[in-house]
Amino acid sequence: MSEQKETTMEQTAKGRTIGALRCMNCYERMVPPPGAKILKCPKCQYEWRIWWINPEFPRIRGPVWDVNRQLTDKIMKEQQGGKK
Repeated sequence: MSEQKETTMEQTAKGRTIGALRCMNCYERMVPPPGAKILKCPKCQYEWRIWWINPEFPRIRGPVWDVNRQLTDKIMKEQQGGKK
């Protein structure tokens, strides 16, 4: 009884990162520079619009449509070309 176990909530709180986001395409963790309006994923190159709840807490607002559409079209063409 001398050893106390952590609750599930305490374990979850330890793993949280404030100020980091996950790419909505590939789930890569990204940390935007303070005040950034757009963030590009280093893994898949998709771009996301960022808004800040407070100076230390960013959220993804949505995709940068023209960039993400071009990347998606390129990927689809590559996949279709490989099936022939």
